[in-house]
Amino acid sequence: MADYKEVLKHLANNLAAVLFGAVAFVFIAYGLAYKSLPFIATNFMTLVSVSAAVTGGLSLAYIILYLFQRQALYRLITCALIFLDIGAVVFFAVCATGIITKMNSIQGLRDYIAQFGNMAVFLFILFCFLQVVILPVPGSIAVAAGVALFGPLKCAIYSFIGIVIGSIVAFAIGRWIGYKAVKWIVGQETLDKWLQKLKGKDYLILSIMFLLPMFPDDVLCFVAGLSSMTWLYFLIMITLTRALSSAATAYSIGLIPFNTWWGILIWLTITAVVVGSFWLVWKYSDRIDAFIKNKFKLKR
Repeated sequence: MADYKEVLKHLANNLAAVLFGAVAFVFIAYGLAYKSLPFIATNFMTLVSVSAAVTGGLSLAYIILYLFQRQALYRLITCALIFLDIGAVVFFAVCATGIITKMNSIQGLRDYIAQFGNMAVFLFILFCFLQVVILPVPGSIAVAAGVALFGPLKCAIYSFIGIVIGSIVAFAIGRWIGYKAVKWIVGQETLDKWLQKLKGKDYLILSIMFLLPMFPDDVLCFVAGLSSMTWLYFLIMITLTRALSSAATAYSIGLIPFNTWWGILIWLTITAVVVGSFWLVWKYSDRIDAFIKNKFKLKR
């Protein structure tokens, strides 16, 4: 009887992997079928074939690794398939609604949001929130559209609200779900060992990465949730860094052009200052990190 239940368990796990892969492929294929972008229309069959190969390959890899009992690897593929399903559903939604045709153009996104009248503010804040948590859209596109719609001041405020809420949600996912997911894949002992190795500079380095424009700060919110960073410090840090970055982006887009020699010179100067500042912070990171932790009396 026990052997029978064990066989059913193995069969159910492998069927689930196949189902996850099939669901992802169906939503991707139906999203591609809208042919919303010229690139998709031109390469439709190639994209469908690649999607089938990726989803089918992941499902097959899961089955093989499961049979050989490579637990960490097949559990990692399980997470990849789940995220792929979520991404496929989002992709289908943006294709079906036509939003995807607006995302690659500042003017197009501006026109799309503006057509909703008084709801435009809410939709813009919602878009900034989703841009952090789900949508793989550069924040500069959303801010540029917001500047054109509302002006730099209102854009900075609205984008700040959406981005901060999204950052808090992303941090919560990393703290409450991310740890459990990674622990499930690699084991608690291994995860805790590596987190302990990274502990010590996570406050300072992550804070600097959030402040500087060259790092994917949306992804860093999830990473911060896995770090030793406390909720109090994260809320203070994310409020300050997002306020500065939102205001700087909103005003700089309107004030510093990319199509003049002096505008390019200013951007190059800003880049040089940013790189130099990061180097100095990195050089004296131990002292600065100790000061921050002592100031806030930080404990996990």
